[in-house]
Amino acid sequence: MIDDLYAAQFTVRGETQSLQQWRTQPILVINTATQCGFTPQFAGLEALHKKYAEQGLKVLGFPCNQFNNQEPESDQNMAEVCLLSHGVSFDLTHKVAVKGENIHAVFKALTQLAPGIMGSKGIKWNFTKFLISPDGTSIERFGSTTKPEAIEPKIIALLKTIN
Repeated sequence: MIDDLYAAQFTVRGETQSLQQWRTQPILVINTATQCGFTPQFAGLEALHKKYAEQGLKVLGFPCNQFNNQEPESDQNMAEVCLLSHGVSFDLTHKVAVKGENIHAVFKALTQLAPGIMGSKGIKWNFTKFLISPDGTSIERFGSTTKPEAIEPKIIALLKTIN
């Protein structure tokens, strides 16, 4: 299962990447959508990215259109909306499935390794967040309503383990 966590995915620019390249860093993974009620969280996620990227935090958005068609944009348009409307400069992948039959390997691993409330495996909505420790041995899951600022103390603690 841990190998699936580091499965390859494609960026919005069509480049192949893997969480493996950041395996020695804390990684914050979020399933995003540009037309969701939680979209204002982009500002908090971007703030975390800007504040902690140089110290080693990797923020990575995985856009998803599985919740009420809230990410209908093409990869290119979605990236432009994220940048122009929300100031997002952290990396985004192409759109992926975060639940169901075609679930992306990264989310299959995350949902198994870090279940939600009462052990639920599935992702219930956009902006579910996963904080992965630098060695991948610890993964913490945060629901859609958890604001990025609330995760900051946990990020700081993980950064202290590498700096």
